Amino acid sequence: MARPVTLFTGQWADLSFETICQNAKSFGYDGLELACWGDHFEVDKADEAYCKEKLKILKKYNLKLFAISSHLVGQAVCDNIDERHKGILPDYVWGNGDPEGVRQRAAEEMIKTAQAANRLGVKIVNAFTGSSVWHLLYSFPPVSPEMIKKGYQDFSDRWKPILDEFQKVGVKFALEVHPTEIAFDIVSAERTLEAINYHPSFGFNYDPSHFGYQGVDYVGFIYRFKERIFHVHMKDVGWSPVPTEAGVFGGYTEFGDRRRYWDFRSLGRGSIDFEEIIRALNRIGYNGPLSVEWEDSGMDREEGAREACQYVKNVDFNPSEISFDSAFE
Repeated sequence: MARPVTLFTGQWADLSFETICQNAKSFGYDGLELACWGDHFEVDKADEAYCKEKLKILKKYNLKLFAISSHLVGQAVCDNIDERHKGILPDYVWGNGDPEGVRQRAAEEMIKTAQAANRLGVKIVNAFTGSSVWHLLYSFPPVSPEMIKKGYQDFSDRWKPILDEFQKVGVKFALEVHPTEIAFDIVSAERTLEAINYHPSFGFNYDPSHFGYQGVDYVGFIYRFKERIFHVHMKDVGWSPVPTEAGVFGGYTEFGDRRRYWDFRSLGRGSIDFEEIIRALNRIGYNGPLSVEWEDSGMDREEGAREACQYVKNVDFNPSEISFDSAFE
């Protein structure tokens, strides 16, 4: 049986919950991955009655739910807080903007998110972690190993208590490995797991679009962390085969600027090899949803989301249950 194809609602939070349900169904999706912003899933309101109402509306449109996502609040747990965070956080998490207070309230909100997910009957929370050392990525002025070690210790100190609470309610945390996070490639993902002593509730929301333009082996990531792939985003990105004016770091350009070396693309219109991704997911036995995170600044989103849904259904396939040459035996 083919994997369910879901739509991540993070890029659709300007629409009401019921509207995005209507749209997703009309686009051909099997379910949703609900963002914890807009009115799609509001953690501070998520008592039993609220969760039942959400599930009732999903059932009305015959949509399944496998995960919720709290990227924005998760980002604030470890980040060096500044004015940018005010724009992405709920007012009650931002508070007076004192950085340590923001980080602590974000951590409390992540625990409440796990508890809300449990009430909703969902076992995966996708999110970011933030990072206190991302700004040290390019090592000049010279960055000492001790500074990086301190950053991973900060991550461990802040996230282990959160993960313990996830474990208590039987919910998994899936980090979307991504620039600006504590893990952004294979090497940093290994170090992240080591920092939390391979906590059983911590794994990854696999998204190849954040690896390809960096030059990271995005198929190899699947094999390396096969036991920790809790959820999968289907998202494409294109990068230029020739030199450009703005390189990997983007040159402070906005998405969609033609001078960029890379940009997100609608599925099948970028550079990611989804055939090899599906084969790798088959080999590791992943049978969870394939969740479309649709981003393409040069394309109408409704047209793109509809096209992306069909693309994923076309590219997905079941693994073989027999050896190809068994007929000769």
